[in-house]
Amino acid sequence: MRDVQKEIDSRNVQIDRVGVCGVSYPIIALDHENRTQSTIANVSMSVMLPHEFRGTHMSRFIETLEEFHGRVSPSNLEVMTQRLCEKLNASESSVSFEFPYYFRKKAPVSEIESFSRCDVNLQAIYESGKFDMILGVNLNVQTLCPCSKEISSYGAHNQRALVSLKTRCKGLVWIEELISMIEGSASAPLYTLLKREDEKFITEHAYENPRFVEDVIRELAVKLDKENRILWYKARVSSYESIHNHDAFAEIERDKR
Repeated sequence: MRDVQKEIDSRNVQIDRVGVCGVSYPIIALDHENRTQSTIANVSMSVMLPHEFRGTHMSRFIETLEEFHGRVSPSNLEVMTQRLCEKLNASESSVSFEFPYYFRKKAPVSEIESFSRCDVNLQAIYESGKFDMILGVNLNVQTLCPCSKEISSYGAHNQRALVSLKTRCKGLVWIEELISMIEGSASAPLYTLLKREDEKFITEHAYENPRFVEDVIRELAVKLDKENRILWYKARVSSYESIHNHDAFAEIERDKR
């Protein structure tokens, strides 16, 4: 049959990225406690399309994904991106996975366990013979306003905040390690299941650890700077303000290489 995608294009325009997105696909993620866990990822895959090609072969992206079914992990993403380049005659390729990740947490006093969730993104890029990988975690935490605590006769406004962290690492860094750094930088972590004694503890703990978004991002940066396996990071804290009709945010990007 006629292969229209391989026809020559005369417009002389290179396309930076062309591919498939919104692919829902089962994967196995590395889990520090249980070794692995099954989850569903939203997958995007792309290649650079040279100016002379009219189109790419979209089916080959899914074919490559199927080749690595059950073997999608940081250790073989380089092979996967190289394979994409080979199959699609491209010099650059990228693959990204966005997926929910679940971990068990004990309530601080009752020690009752429940599942908590964060959202993980894993991006692999192969370009000009070099491989790059970015591991990201999005996690909600609690912040309590230091200014509100200082000026109020009683109480202080508090709210959830979203911490978005992306990292480039040397060697294996567990998702749980990033979670621990994030939670340790906030006023308090969040829990799915709390009894009354736990609620009392968390409320008082947050009150004794007030944090602006600026405080959270700085505390996190200090932890990331001390970790030699982390070579680069970009972090953003967005506070869903409870007494303002807007949000507050702070952002830091550091290249430690």
